[in-house]
Amino acid sequence: MRIVGGIYKGRHFEPGNSFRARPTTDFSKEGLFDILDNRVHWEVTDALDLFAGTGSISFELVSRGCRKVTAVEKDFVHCKFIRKVIAELRIDNLRLYQNDVFKVLARSGETYDLVFADPPYNAPWFATAPESILNAGVVKPGGLFILEHPKAFRFNQLPGFQEMRHYGSVHFSFFKPLQ
Repeated sequence: MRIVGGIYKGRHFEPGNSFRARPTTDFSKEGLFDILDNRVHWEVTDALDLFAGTGSISFELVSRGCRKVTAVEKDFVHCKFIRKVIAELRIDNLRLYQNDVFKVLARSGETYDLVFADPPYNAPWFATAPESILNAGVVKPGGLFILEHPKAFRFNQLPGFQEMRHYGSVHFSFFKPLQ
């Protein structure tokens, strides 16, 4: 895993062989953050990273100057790796919750300017995840929700859909919450 921009640009972290997550590729991450750098004022942005996996997106958000980042990841091994990187980089504006994303969404009272989700592609509930996240009310009015997904899925029928971008086999669908 490599951080592609910001103050930690170029830093590499190796999650190890026991890792079961599919990290967002550097190529797709660069493309996504090129778009976001032109749309987001990082210093006033609170972000939520759902299904954090390696923490790659969370670390990228922190590196770019995001005011506050909250990451949610259920897997113990993944959380252990994320905590290790947080300690190594001495990050103090990244909160990590080791919990099921949908349980956190059900009881969260917080809202965020930017919500990113990269659910496991093979999960039986994958197709319904974006609607569940949008309906959870965690995206602030005027905020942005981004879903990472494979080519086989299209979410342009969902309310609030704005656009889809793809970088190789990785697709990102962008949503604005309906007011």
